[in-house]
Amino acid sequence: MNYRAEIDGLRAVAVVPVILYHASIPGITGGFVGVDVFFVKSGFLITTLILRAQDGGNFSLLTFYEKRARRILPALFLVLTATVVAGYNWIPFWEFPDFLRSVAATSLFLSNVHFWENVGYFALSAEEQPLLHTWSLGALEWRSSFIYYSLCSL
Repeated sequence: MNYRAEIDGLRAVAVVPVILYHASIPGITGGFVGVDVFFVKSGFLITTLILRAQDGGNFSLLTFYEKRARRILPALFLVLTATVVAGYNWIPFWEFPDFLRSVAATSLFLSNVHFWENVGYFALSAEEQPLLHTWSLGALEWRSSFIYYSLCSL
């Protein structure tokens, strides 16, 4: 895929409202808009990559996920390692098993399911979940599979 400057612009449009919302800036309530823009942008990119590879006759689901893993996993494991080290030092020992379950769920790209079942996003305890932000990784991976299987059925 060729570089597209407007995609980088959409990344900024997606990230800025989320950062401003989480910074608790008065009057900023549109963090959700940023998440929605990011999901639409990533869905567009994923669909474009799959369709181009299918048109060229060289699409492989294994190669598709291998490329995603090479891009996502190094940063994810760095974040998980740093979070576990910090959590070991700061999370009370009685809460540590719950934290480790969130680490396991995140490692399996299931943190969206884990936090949906265990923490309300706006619940007070959500602020104490250091990996809550990883819910979108699970949602993106599930959506990638859905896009692929939807395109195959066309």
